[in-house]
Parts: sequence; structure tokens; C-alpha cells
Amino acid sequence: MAIKEWPADERPREKLIKAGASMLSDAELLAIFLRTGVPGLTAVDLARHLLVSFGGLRGILEADFKTFSAQPGLGLAKYAQLQAVLEMTRRHLAEHLQSGVDISSPAVVRDFLSATLRSCQQEVFACLYLDTQHRLIHFHTHFFGTVDGASVYPRELVKMALKHNAAAVILAHNHPSGVAEPSREDQAITQRIQSALALVDVRVLDHMVVGDAEVISFAERGLI
Repeated sequence: MAIKEWPADERPREKLIKAGASMLSDAELLAIFLRTGVPGLTAVDLARHLLVSFGGLRGILEADFKTFSAQPGLGLAKYAQLQAVLEMTRRHLAEHLQSGVDISSPAVVRDFLSATLRSCQQEVFACLYLDTQHRLIHFHTHFFGTVDGASVYPRELVKMALKHNAAAVILAHNHPSGVAEPSREDQAITQRIQSALALVDVRVLDHMVVGDAEVISFAERGLI
């Protein structure tokens, strides 16, 4: 039976409008994105098939073009559409950080850092530069490394902090292994950066480590 023949309260789009997106299953959300199915499968059936094939929504969202387009019902147009949606999400989160709110609370920056760094295949070290009210002035990706680590130079953060007249910073990097647990090296470089920035009266408010399923805050762990 085609989706248009389903009861109105069971059709994904109508259900979303009536109850809100949070009430839809992964398959229903994906079906709205797909819009149509393939011969023998409704959009919802196809969505369920894709979720199994990719191991969930994250697998679909992070698939490369070759892997993505090899599946039925997917191709260049859908891949481009999905990448545009993901980039709009990242920019929306970035705009929220730049809206003038105090972002010193770890919970405020988690979504942005996860969306920006989680899927990176190599280690990336970044920094959020804040004013005296802990509002975002500038976000900068400083260093790219391999899956084993990144070379981090505190003097580069000092230069950037002075350039933007920052009063405080939040450090961030990802663990491509997927395990967010801070390493001894993470703690050591944090201390080096704290010492370097203290010389120019810039505080390190936090260091966040982005893993596969969580973002760990040094501040919440009492490590900073």
C-alpha cells in the first residue's frame, strides 16, 4: 500500500506537522528526506532498509559519496541535498554560539563541537576565543594531525588570543578512535596552554574532547 493511502495520522509528513519531528522514528524522518520509495518499497520501507544497511542514521549521514550512492533510491542529488542539510545544521549551531550568549557552560558548546569535529578522520585541535562576558569572538581550527595525534603549539593560541583581544578560551579536539576519555597527553598539553595563555591574562575555561558518542569536559571532570 502506498503511503498516500495510509491513515493521515500514520503518514510521516502529516505526523510531523501534527505531533512534531521529535515524535517520528528514524525511519519516518529518513522517509521524509527520501520523499519517494523504489519499486516494491514505500519510502518508509526503503528508509528501514537503508538504516539496516548503514547501521543507523549516523552511518547514512557520514557515508562518502561512493558508499551512499551505491544504495537504491540514493544518488548524486540526494547526496548533495544531505550534505547541504548537514552544513546548514553546523552553521545554525555556529550562529547560536555567536548570538551573544554566555557559552562558558559546557552544555552549550557540546552540540556544535560534536557536529564539527566528531566525524573527522584525523585529529583536529580547535579553540573558541571568548570576550570578557564569555561570548564567542572567534572559532579557529589550529592543527590537523593523524589518527595518532596532532602537534599543538601554545604560542599559536597566544598569537590568536592577542589578535582577537580574547579574555578566555575553550579548547577542543576530537579522538578519531571514538573514545573521548582524555589521555595523559591531553592533560599535559592543556597545562602547557594554560601556562602560556596565563602570561597574557587569558583564562582557559575548559578543554572538550569529542568522541564517538560523547563529549567530555575537563571542567566537569575537575581537570582544569
